[in-house]
Amino acid sequence: MRDRVVPVFSHGFLFLWALLTTLPLVWVAVSSFKSDEEILTDPWGLPATLRWDNWGRAWNEAHIGRYFLNSAVVVTGALVLTMLLGAMGAYVLARYRFPGHRVVYFGFVGGMMFPVFLALVPLFFVVRNLGLLGTLPGLTFVYAAYSLPFTVFFLTAFFRTLPSTVAEAAMVDGCGHFGLFFRVMLPMARPGLVSVGIFNFLFQWNQYVLPIVLMQGEGAEKRWVLAQGLTALAVNEGYRGDFSGLFAGMTIAIVPVLAGYVAFHRQVQRGLAAGQLR
Repeated sequence: MRDRVVPVFSHGFLFLWALLTTLPLVWVAVSSFKSDEEILTDPWGLPATLRWDNWGRAWNEAHIGRYFLNSAVVVTGALVLTMLLGAMGAYVLARYRFPGHRVVYFGFVGGMMFPVFLALVPLFFVVRNLGLLGTLPGLTFVYAAYSLPFTVFFLTAFFRTLPSTVAEAAMVDGCGHFGLFFRVMLPMARPGLVSVGIFNFLFQWNQYVLPIVLMQGEGAEKRWVLAQGLTALAVNEGYRGDFSGLFAGMTIAIVPVLAGYVAFHRQVQRGLAAGQLR
């Protein structure tokens, strides 16, 4: 009897959690096809017709398209830097011993516990002195820097579990250190790379505080990322009553995240499961 009751409660909790997570997303997506009158008078009903013009109005008139492109450029560049530098650093910390090895590793671990709010003021002056304030490259470098501690911490444990016999066989066959990393060890660490890449993508795509602080200066509005654009849309459209355009903009922001999870959810699950087993 006990063996039957426990799965019922666990599955019931998971089902309830899935509803709490999914229903708001579905409601936002459905509301993006409604008129403002339907949203206010029948918020839980289905739209009478699919109003795709809401999406076009949000994309063009509210400049969500521009903000979407800026976010795509920044996040793509930051992910490439984060994954490349993080994987290289994690591999060295996991496979090589050198003086200060533990200090460097715990330095990255300590970076995970450092609140971003404490670094906003000095970070602002550093970026400004480098001439990168209000620029997409400056925001890209900052995103990558703040994602490195978690990436190194996650991948260091993963690289430590990879079999040493494969690396030794590659070295015997004449493979150098760089070739060993890029041709042998990096492909073997693909599950871990995909998992941490998804987490970094979510963090960087939804980042709001850093763009608010660093996207300053003349004409910075043209280089806003999606989180800033959605905030401005919520404020402006809230006074005008264009709630349908607001929901359309929110749906556009959600689509890449959902698409990324749908495309890589199996790899993420395998990577996390592999880390637990090891």
